[in-house]
Amino acid sequence: MSSESDPREPKYYLVKRHLLELIDTLPPGSLVPTERLLTAELGTSRTTVRQALGELVGEGRLVRRQGSGTYVAEPKITWPLRMTSFTDQAAATGHSAATQLLESVREKASEDIAGKLSIRAGAATYCIERLRLVDDTPMAVETSYLSAARFPGLIKQLRKTASLYRVLSEVYGCQPVEAEETIETAAASPREAELLHTDTGAPMLVLGRHSFDADGKPIEWVRSWYRGDRYVFVAKLSGR
Repeated sequence: MSSESDPREPKYYLVKRHLLELIDTLPPGSLVPTERLLTAELGTSRTTVRQALGELVGEGRLVRRQGSGTYVAEPKITWPLRMTSFTDQAAATGHSAATQLLESVREKASEDIAGKLSIRAGAATYCIERLRLVDDTPMAVETSYLSAARFPGLIKQLRKTASLYRVLSEVYGCQPVEAEETIETAAASPREAELLHTDTGAPMLVLGRHSFDADGKPIEWVRSWYRGDRYVFVAKLSGR
C-alpha cells in the first residue's frame, strides 16, 4: 500500500482501495488472494483484511463461494424504472424474465394499506407475493396489494397468466399510467435471503410503488425487495 495515503483513512479502507485496484485488472470470476496472503502482502492484520473483503462482498464487487474462495463478481445488472410490465423491463435490457407466484390471499386492509388504496380499513384486499427471476436467477420478492372490490376474481385470473399488468389491462380495462416510487435500504430477513440466494442481513434495496390510473385512482401498492449487491436502478428525469 502506498505511504502517500491519507493518514486519516482507516486501515481497512486502505486495504479496500488496494483490492479495488486489483479487481479492476481482473475479469469476472477471477480468484482473489486469500486473507492470509493479503495479510502478509499488505503488512496488516487479518481482521483488517476481512473487513475490507466483507465490504466489497456487500457492495457486489466480490462474491464468496463456500469452501472455494473469494472471486471477482459479475457486473451488476442495470434495471430501468418504468411504468411497464416486469417482462417488458427485462426485454428492454436484453434479459429474459420469469415469475413464480408464491402466495395469493384475500385479507382485510390495514389502515396503511387502506389509505394507499383509498378504501376503508378492514375492506377486502388481495395480497399477492411473487418471486421475480431474470435469466433464471432470483431477482426480487414482490408483495402487491389491490382492492378486492375493484378487481373481483383477480387471484383466479393471475393463476392463468403471471403478468399482473396484462390481467389488469385485458380483464379489468385498467392500466397504470402514473406512479410514485420510493427506494430505501434494509437488511434481508431469513425469508428474503432464502428466496434470493443471499445471506440473512445482506443489504437489500426496497422499492415501494404506488400506481394510479388515468383518473388518478390508486390501483396497486407494491413493495419489492432486491439484492443490493446485484442491481443498479436507472430512472430518466426531465426538467420539462
